[in-house]
Amino acid sequence: MGFFATFFGFLGFAIGIPLGLLVGFFLFVYSEAKPVKVPVVRPISELGPIAVQELLPEIPLWVKTPDYERVDWLNKFLLDMWPFLEKAICGVIRTTAEPIFAEYIGKYQIKGIEFDQLSLGTLPPIICGMKVLETNEKELVMEQVIKWAGNPNIVLTLHVLSLKIKVQLVDLQIFATPRVTLRPLVPTLPCFAKIVVSLMEKPHVDFGMAISGGDIMSIPGLYRFVQETIKKQVASLYLWPQTLEIPILDESTVAIQKPVGILHVNVVRAIKLLKMDLLGASDPYVKLSLTGDKLPSKKTTIKRKNLNPQWNEKFKIVVKDPQSQVLQLQVYDWDKVGAHDKLGMQLVPLKLLKPYENKEFTLDLLKDTNINETPNKKFRGQIVVDLTFVPFKEDSMKFGGSSEGYVRKDSGIDSISDDEVQEGAGLLSVVIQGADEVEGDHHSNPYAILTFRGEKKRTKTMKKTRQPRWNEEFQFMLEEAPLHEKIHIEVMSKRKSFSFLSKESLGHVEINLNDVVHNGRINDKYHLINSRNGVIHVEIKWKVA
Repeated sequence: MGFFATFFGFLGFAIGIPLGLLVGFFLFVYSEAKPVKVPVVRPISELGPIAVQELLPEIPLWVKTPDYERVDWLNKFLLDMWPFLEKAICGVIRTTAEPIFAEYIGKYQIKGIEFDQLSLGTLPPIICGMKVLETNEKELVMEQVIKWAGNPNIVLTLHVLSLKIKVQLVDLQIFATPRVTLRPLVPTLPCFAKIVVSLMEKPHVDFGMAISGGDIMSIPGLYRFVQETIKKQVASLYLWPQTLEIPILDESTVAIQKPVGILHVNVVRAIKLLKMDLLGASDPYVKLSLTGDKLPSKKTTIKRKNLNPQWNEKFKIVVKDPQSQVLQLQVYDWDKVGAHDKLGMQLVPLKLLKPYENKEFTLDLLKDTNINETPNKKFRGQIVVDLTFVPFKEDSMKFGGSSEGYVRKDSGIDSISDDEVQEGAGLLSVVIQGADEVEGDHHSNPYAILTFRGEKKRTKTMKKTRQPRWNEEFQFMLEEAPLHEKIHIEVMSKRKSFSFLSKESLGHVEINLNDVVHNGRINDKYHLINSRNGVIHVEIKWKVA
């Protein structure tokens, strides 16, 4: 049986091969050729989602999220600048790492740590997309998505005992979504004081590490442990709301002085003033102002024909820097015709005052503040004033005061009880930043009129624009919190030449001050009533003394 099976096997092979070739030949010769179809070309928009995924295995961020913009020009810039940026960044890394390495020398038998090789490679990071966020603050906020699959060559040499251990970092890949904020914006180049960086997501960092030629990341479990540790460490430092601040300009050169308290001034009386009138008397009054303040001076009433006037008039003046500002007291003789004669003046540095402490000053009047004036100066009389510096509650800790009644919330906003609001006097500050899309029927020379408690204040006029930028501040000293009150702001336009339609309203808005009193500050944009698309940007602050 074995012989017959082998025989028939060879026989079938010998017959099958020629028969198969013969049948294939006849099929090839006598079969009809099918025409080749022309490939169909269609726009990507007509393809289904599966076909798009096959063509684009990694969809760009500016396609998935339309508010991210392409920045090919910036990637081209990085590519051209990378040979120089890479060297500069390596120099910063060396300078930053040297003091850190020095802390470990002498510990754990480590005799030295140094970079044997330090290069970030030839491949720069790629910015996959960028978007700019609009805020009402004086800042510029940008979010980027950065990918970097680099080819760095970083070799660190450790001298431990008599051993020389080399640690090499290879195959570095980073994916991060940083938020970069330039703030505050200032009128000094480069027009921002600092850079604030934070991460919006935990970064993805992938790399290999070789010690003396061996890849330790191949050890089971070590790779995942290192990945999670890096994510946690970086997230604890820079994941929003944690930030990394990089100062650009000196804060002292760009600092904007803000009100920190109120100076209570009581002009009590003057003694033995000079006789300036022909009938042997004077008509004195006092002007008060603070140095470094552009606000108008405050004035007492005029006491007719009196060389020893009694005023007992109280004033409140906003203080921005009690260490450098000086109170100027100038006594004048009122004249019906011509300029008023100066009877004398005196200065009181605010640094002489302690917070909340009332202090009375009896001051000899001087002709001027010339320090070279001779001791035998003419006696011009005296003036008596009571002064008290009261810092705002939020600034009281700077001057050794207490801040009772305030509770710090997680949101960072100080909460004030209704009773404290009712009793507290303070400063209401209104900053009219600007407006957008304000357009008149006949002309567009906009200015804003602010009305509060019957008092009107106006901004400067911006000519021929629909986007005026005023950035003007108006202050109101109030005896009580403006609860259940409103401020009225109207945008007007004025034609330069005389005509019957010289003024025109471009819209108005009324802002309730309840939120300002309870929150301390609001910064928002409001749609103007009776305006098609007009919007006005207003910042309001309330500080309690």
